[in-house]
Order: sequence, then structure tokens, then C-alpha cells
Amino acid sequence: MEYNPSSSSSRVDRRTIEKNRRIHMKDLYLKLHSLVPHDSSREMVSLPDQLQEAANYIKKLQIKLEKMKEEKDNLTRMIKNLEIDHDKKIKTSSLMVGQQRTPQIDVREIGSSLEAILVTGVDFQFLFSETIRVIHEEGFDVVNASFSIINDIVVHTIHAQIGESYASENGVSRIIEKLNNIVYGI
Repeated sequence: MEYNPSSSSSRVDRRTIEKNRRIHMKDLYLKLHSLVPHDSSREMVSLPDQLQEAANYIKKLQIKLEKMKEEKDNLTRMIKNLEIDHDKKIKTSSLMVGQQRTPQIDVREIGSSLEAILVTGVDFQFLFSETIRVIHEEGFDVVNASFSIINDIVVHTIHAQIGESYASENGVSRIIEKLNNIVYGI
């Protein structure tokens, strides 16, 4: 038999290419695995199970994104309903008390999370900090708070998680009741 150096080097090249491909795929699987939350108490998970976990996680994120888009659309519609006309008077007079805009408060419990949306005028700047205080008093931990200002309308969004001191019975309704007492003196 005759020795063919090109055939031998071609096999070595294919082996090297395959080895590099496997190393690259392993790195990609590890990167994917690190991005997907998983139960730390579980033992080593097989590669197909890791891929299934990632696919399920992506589906959950897509659903969450759709819900967030719907919420954004709802908020956008709410803000459009509160637009100010050319004389800077509110089109919906039911939102006025004297010369101040009455705040709108929407608080919802979503699983172990809470979302509070406040639509106020600049006259009710104290309401944001009061809302944070009330949410904390009721056993929630605030994880995120943001606001947007459009003309003289302020939209605050607060996200909270159930904390250790949360008393499950009527937590959200107590928050709404306390906030209504603060705003309306009811």
C-alpha cells in the first residue's frame, strides 16, 4: 500500500474542524444555559432538557412581552383620553377638582407581583412617595418604579414583589383603600 500524505492530512483537518465545532457548540449551550433561569436544586440536566427549558422560557417571555405591549397600548389610550386641548384645559372635566387634576390609581396583583399605575398632575407629586410607602407597609418590596411626563400629566408605574412581611388577605384592596384615603380624604 502506498502512503498518501494528502489523505492523512485531510483526515486530521476534518478531525480538527469537528473538534472545534463541538467545542464551539458546547460553549453556545453553556451560554444559553446561563441565560435561562433554572432551579438550582436540580442535578445536572441533559442537553435536550436544557434546550426544552430554553424554548419554554422564550415562550413565557413572548407571552409576557405581549401582555406588556397590551398594557402599554392601554396606557397610551388612557393618556390620549387625557390630552390637553389648545387652551390647556382638560377635555374630560371629570378629572378636575377645582384647578387640580384628580389622580387616577390602578393597582393590580399579578401572581406574586403587584403593579400600580398612577396618572396625576404635577399638583400631586407627593402621591408617588405615599404610594411607595403604602405598598411597602402592606408587605411588598418595590423592584422598579418609573414615570413619564406628557404636558402636565405624570404617569407613574410601580412594580413590586411580595415580601416576607406580606399578609395575604386583601393586600391590594387595603393599598387601594389607603391611597384613596390619602387622595380623596375618604
